[in-house]
Amino acid sequence: MSVEKRVIKKYPNRRLYDTATSSYITLGDVKQLVHDNIDIQVVDAKTQDDITRSVLLQIIFEEENGGAPMFSYEVLTQFIRFYGQAMQGMMGPFLEKNLQLFTQLQQKMQEQTRAMYGDNAMFNANLWGEFMKIQGPAMQNMMSSYLEQSTGMYLEMQNRMQEQTKQLFTGFGFPAYPPADKDKEGKS
Repeated sequence: MSVEKRVIKKYPNRRLYDTATSSYITLGDVKQLVHDNIDIQVVDAKTQDDITRSVLLQIIFEEENGGAPMFSYEVLTQFIRFYGQAMQGMMGPFLEKNLQLFTQLQQKMQEQTRAMYGDNAMFNANLWGEFMKIQGPAMQNMMSSYLEQSTGMYLEMQNRMQEQTKQLFTGFGFPAYPPADKDKEGKS
């Protein structure tokens, strides 16, 4: 069963039109749709090109320019450095998997909060502060575990790539990878 995406048209005057509600919306409204887990597709009204990614990047750009950016200078420069590199194609899936793990961690925290304080816990800053004091060490352990898993996934991916590269180039006789025949002769 395929879930139909909510189509939003972007007109040359930069206005966004929500076809589901037959009304113009703002970028903030698009952000809210994403928060509400509504699948969207933004199309250029003139060319019918899918411009969803550029609109989502625009939302991220505005958030980053707000008061509490998520990405540090180091993270942003690393992202840029991955473009055009051999590992660029692997970076997206790697980040996607890590975000899924992080989302699961967040859901577990929310479940713990609800179990301790009830359904209204997220709306009460005092209760959330209490929860953070009590659960702080446990959250740090969960984050450490998450980071270890993430690092482990990366190292495993790197080792597999090195092995595949070694196997690929062994037959060519490059200096770092002697041909399989010579390698066997040298050990005899």
